[in-house]
Amino acid sequence: MTWEEIKKEIKDKYDKKIIKWFEHNDNRIYVDINPEDLVEFAEYLFKELKSRFIIASGVDTPRGGIEILYHFDFFQLPQVFSLRVFLKKPEIEVGSLSPIITGAKWIEREIHELLGVNFKNHPDYKKHLILPEDWPEGKYPLRRDQ
Repeated sequence: MTWEEIKKEIKDKYDKKIIKWFEHNDNRIYVDINPEDLVEFAEYLFKELKSRFIIASGVDTPRGGIEILYHFDFFQLPQVFSLRVFLKKPEIEVGSLSPIITGAKWIEREIHELLGVNFKNHPDYKKHLILPEDWPEGKYPLRRDQ
């Protein structure tokens, strides 16, 4: 598939679930979606469109919540497609991609440790990955409010 065909297919399938579609440049697209649509959308990208999960990144925003970006690419194409969800505090929980994409397990653990995001259906997101075992529970080093 070409990049144009991929974009059209995504827009056709998820038009009503896309909050915002932003083409930063020819190689970078950001798509804002509701958190409850994340797992379905990511599974479609990964399984149906055969994309590759690159990484996820999270940030505590000044808007009162956590923003997580899930970055995907398509083999042999230079473009990066990023799904973006906003989790309003204090309920910062989202479905885990780890049951679909094994490679998401570690980054979801890291995002939990540093930002306090709870990942539904993740097998062990609360297990320490980078912080010491005696790190105080409920303290997240990248949170603005701590």
